[in-house]
Amino acid sequence: MAAEHLSVDLDQSIRMLSVVVCPDKFRGSLSAAAAAAAMARGLRAAGLTAITEVPIADGGEGTLDVLLAVSGGSRRSVEVTGPLGDLVLADYGVLPDGTAVIEMAQASGLARCTNRDALRASTRGTGELIAAASRAGARRIVVGVGGSATTDGGLAAVQTLAWSLAGLDVSVACDVETYFLDAAREFGPQKGATAAQVELLSRRLSTVAQEYFHRTGIDVTVLPRAGAAGGLAGGLAAIGARLESGFSVVANATGLDEIMASADLVITGEGSADNSTFSGKAVGEVLSLARERKVANRVVIAGQISPSARQTLGDDGVQAIALVDLAREKQDSFRDAVGLIEAAAESLGRALN
Repeated sequence: MAAEHLSVDLDQSIRMLSVVVCPDKFRGSLSAAAAAAAMARGLRAAGLTAITEVPIADGGEGTLDVLLAVSGGSRRSVEVTGPLGDLVLADYGVLPDGTAVIEMAQASGLARCTNRDALRASTRGTGELIAAASRAGARRIVVGVGGSATTDGGLAAVQTLAWSLAGLDVSVACDVETYFLDAAREFGPQKGATAAQVELLSRRLSTVAQEYFHRTGIDVTVLPRAGAAGGLAGGLAAIGARLESGFSVVANATGLDEIMASADLVITGEGSADNSTFSGKAVGEVLSLARERKVANRVVIAGQISPSARQTLGDDGVQAIALVDLAREKQDSFRDAVGLIEAAAESLGRALN
């Protein structure tokens, strides 16, 4: 379907639109900032000018980039243990107020694995990254926990930290609400686990939870979000970290709530919208916030949108646009994501302007 023939169903009574574009990353194609810029260019091509770009994240990959872009600060690199035992160079950020921002995926993520091995994958490197930030002087640390290769309940990280945060103020930015004992069943297969391995990992998580309770008195099995990153969130909570909505951490840093209060149109997006989009992920949370703020028009532009997600969006009055529907071939939705996003945003803008 050509972009110029894109069908839209928006409130066309608005002429002077205040637009907020706040996408997450398009994994494998674009950072959140690049996606926001493409949306904004398309809208400007349609004659709209009151556009605010707010790249967003939810604690997963891209959180470090977004927080550094919003707040400033510096990026540092340190050699740590990768998820399968090899040494990797991992980045973390230091914000102007001294807060360190860590993405566990930098040390223990799927992107660090040439071969997925859910049984062996360890969070040791994430513990080393937290320790490195502490040695460098950080007293407050935000740990984003999306994109993990691990299902070790965070035990390797906790052991690396000697079962103590040593006075650190640590908040864990979680991109899911998953409970600790559900982590293997919910995410194990995407980390390479077979059905038999999922059951083994589930039993291992139960054992780890018992060890946490015995040593710290914290029952991680009852904590929402404790299953994030294969239980890393729960492990850090057992030694004193706070579990928070990753989206809320980023939204607070960007001032998104205040920015959205006067918006007429909110456009968000991600690489793939599916049922998980509405379970604490950035795009679902943006739409929820926009609904609460009574934004007249809400739009999702995504690389692909599952039938169930499209139904959920439609039921909520959200316009859904999939790049695969605009591309000549499916692969073009990855290769020409920028051009397709611009075209989709321009069509939306012309329909309203």
